[in-house]
Amino acid sequence: MKVVVAHNRYREAIPSGENVIVDTEIGQLREAGVAVVPFQRSSDAIGTMSAARKVLLPVSPIFGFEAQKELSSLLEREKPDVLHLHNPYPLLSPWVIRTAHQHRVPVIQTVHNYRQVCSSGLYFRDGHNCQDCRGRLIGLPAIKHRCYRGSAAQSAIMATTLALHRPTWHSVDRYIALTDKIAAHLTDYGIAGERIVIKPNGLPDPGAPEPLGDGFLYGARLSPEKGLGLLLDAWRRHPDGSLGPLRIAGDGELRPLAEQVAAERSDVTYLGPLDRAGMTAARRASAVVIAVPTWEDVLPTVILEAMSAGRAVLGTSVGGIPYMVGAGAEASGWLAAPDPASLAEMLPRARDGAAVAARAARERYLRNFHPDVLTKRLIEVYAEMAADSQGLLR
Repeated sequence: MKVVVAHNRYREAIPSGENVIVDTEIGQLREAGVAVVPFQRSSDAIGTMSAARKVLLPVSPIFGFEAQKELSSLLEREKPDVLHLHNPYPLLSPWVIRTAHQHRVPVIQTVHNYRQVCSSGLYFRDGHNCQDCRGRLIGLPAIKHRCYRGSAAQSAIMATTLALHRPTWHSVDRYIALTDKIAAHLTDYGIAGERIVIKPNGLPDPGAPEPLGDGFLYGARLSPEKGLGLLLDAWRRHPDGSLGPLRIAGDGELRPLAEQVAAERSDVTYLGPLDRAGMTAARRASAVVIAVPTWEDVLPTVILEAMSAGRAVLGTSVGGIPYMVGAGAEASGWLAAPDPASLAEMLPRARDGAAVAARAARERYLRNFHPDVLTKRLIEVYAEMAADSQGLLR
């Protein structure tokens, strides 16, 4: 089995769970004996491009001239069984789907966000959830609100790209939805249910969990949609020290807020931005990992990391988080509505129930998110597509 994995990498200066997941999945596939041919571009390359190449950048999301030429050569040379697409923007373009089909190679796409409809991919703007572009032929609200990179011009290009490539997206042979929420998004977009497979991301098994630490860890980009303000509003409703320690890791526009609360309260520590080793150490020192976005977050990597390490999770009931945390006896933690009162109520429960939920979290990871389980399923999807490719591409 030979697979081309196509992905436009996000800038390395901004931590990207999607980059990590793509790299991890490639490694898992190779370990399973799949021949993986990466076809990747990085947004970091934009700053080093020549003036002549930068002239073509505005139309890259629509067509990506250079990418199509190089992909066509690669497909001709490698003759893969399938092409697996992740993020196509801005340097690859959805046109890679058409290029693959021209070479009679079926296309699978893992959907990491809502960008078939939403120019930002988040269904979130100006501090609140937004679906103003849903159901429209062209996302005029995205242009008005400068939803893509804060630019009206770039938002116009992205909105045009989404409109022009609606038939392209409808030609994808199989979609991999990370959660049931993404599957519903694709169905609403007009994708038939039989062309959607729900398969979450997985992370390598770090091994048997270490003994629980104490208190809570919040590690995320410090931006409004990630819920730091929500968490601190809820935390302040409890007396200083009553919940144990809260550790905050990350960087972003809300860093001053994290620093302010850490200065005001003895039970809050701001750790600053941490690398992977630093996050591992901070997670080891904690008992509960908090993930409380207010937007429809698809599949937060921080939750996968917590579950694999045998740490309970306290999350908000948005996006794919309920799917990840689970319910009933196998629940890996607790869910709160994305409001301060609901979250404040759940914090003592998480403190008191961390040990039991931590065991359930590890078991849920082994059953549902372990790479042995997920890589097998992915290879099955590849095999189905390879076997059916002639019929699908007629």
